[in-house]
Amino acid sequence: MTTSLASRMLAIAQAEPARSAIVEGSRRTSYGGLAAEVSRFADLLQAHGVTRGDRVALLLPNSLEAVVALYGTWLAGAIAVPLNVQARARDFAPWLSHSGARVVVHETGNADVAAALAEASACELRVAVTRTPAEAIAWCVTREPSRTSASPAANDAALVLYTSGTTGRPKGVMLSHANIAANVDAIVGYLGLTGDDSIVSSLPFYYSYGASVLNTHLAVGARIVIEPNLVFPHALCETMARERVTGFSGVPSTFALLLQRVQLAKYDLSSLRYVTQAGGGMAPALARRLREALPQASLFVMYGQTEATARLTWLPPERLDEKLGSVGVPIARTQLEVRREDGGRCAPGEVGEVWVRGPGVMLGFLDDEDATRDVIRDGWLRTGDMGHVDGEGFLFLAGRRSDMIKSGANRIHPADIEQVVVELPEIAEAAAVGVDDELLGQAIKVFVVAGSPLAPERIKAHCRDRLAAYKIPKYIEFVPSLPKTASGKVQRALLAEPRRVETP
Repeated sequence: MTTSLASRMLAIAQAEPARSAIVEGSRRTSYGGLAAEVSRFADLLQAHGVTRGDRVALLLPNSLEAVVALYGTWLAGAIAVPLNVQARARDFAPWLSHSGARVVVHETGNADVAAALAEASACELRVAVTRTPAEAIAWCVTREPSRTSASPAANDAALVLYTSGTTGRPKGVMLSHANIAANVDAIVGYLGLTGDDSIVSSLPFYYSYGASVLNTHLAVGARIVIEPNLVFPHALCETMARERVTGFSGVPSTFALLLQRVQLAKYDLSSLRYVTQAGGGMAPALARRLREALPQASLFVMYGQTEATARLTWLPPERLDEKLGSVGVPIARTQLEVRREDGGRCAPGEVGEVWVRGPGVMLGFLDDEDATRDVIRDGWLRTGDMGHVDGEGFLFLAGRRSDMIKSGANRIHPADIEQVVVELPEIAEAAAVGVDDELLGQAIKVFVVAGSPLAPERIKAHCRDRLAAYKIPKYIEFVPSLPKTASGKVQRALLAEPRRVETP
């Protein structure tokens, strides 16, 4: 099968140009229309000197424009760098600098993007997106064109996804065209996706899970129905019912929100064939509630990492009751081992670190050979996740070695929050951790050492002015000191231990 996803999409468009590809509100785009826009964007990039290996930063919300920019970048032979458009200027600037992006594609009217671009001197070409009254795409560029052209190879980098915040050093995961194609093929295989499928997509495309939902469905000629967010869960259910979609994907907090706020039985969701879950462990009780609410849909519990493109394991729905709490078995062409600290393989039931090997394992971290060597050993990826396998090879996770906070669909570096909190003059030290939360998977809690009294709401207000909404702490606790190692490092694991009932 063709490695390039852009080439696959163009082949589908040539064979069935009228087939529905993207639905976004009142906008409906066929594969033929999508292919034309993608080709036009690729021509625009190449005409302005963009060639094989150049990086193109995409600061766009989920939209037809985001799909066109991603696939057009690939068609031009360049590397796409989708960035979290919910972030703030303090996040964008380090990402843009670290990525070395020659081109930035962005919407007009975003003050944080404008502030970051004012500092991004390396970005030679800026492409602003505007919508005409007829909702056609208008691309506005910043300099005159100079025609060039190049095509990527299978092992060329296709995508750079950032997995952490701005503090210290951004981590850009480099994925090749072959990485993405192999992961897509594996997911298409176990989900049984065909051109008859359609899915409501609410996960952001800059997130590896959201990107995989987009890519798997476009690879088979399926239909993507874009929903902007989950602020209005009733509207999402109305869209699923109206569009008669066959699939829906979410993180645990997505399903907790739907079950908490919506009576799903009121909507005709009989068309749903499959529901997929990744992006953090799903509590068995939540899985049961979801299956009871959507008995007609097969629930696929999955596990993955950005460093392995997206997906590593899947739990066959027919084994869910028997293996409740498991994230399943490795996807096609992927090996998984649980190892001890000395590198030896753990016995079934013995907890160790999860190591994986397969065609989805990243090329490495962008411009960071040391970090790459730390996690890739002889082709094996050290995931940083702890867990065990049972006698049949089903994986059960047991927490992370990393301090990264997983809140909803977001990955948050604690230091991003701490840096802002300690800007307040009354605060001497701060440590942010993730604590269990039924809705988000993890909520942010900040432990604060203050020299003089101040209200928790003042800290939260300060954070709201400086951080993206998903980085605002839910809990604040004042402590006389932070637990530390002999070398002075904060022992976050001790802070994250459940000790009391949390109160905001």
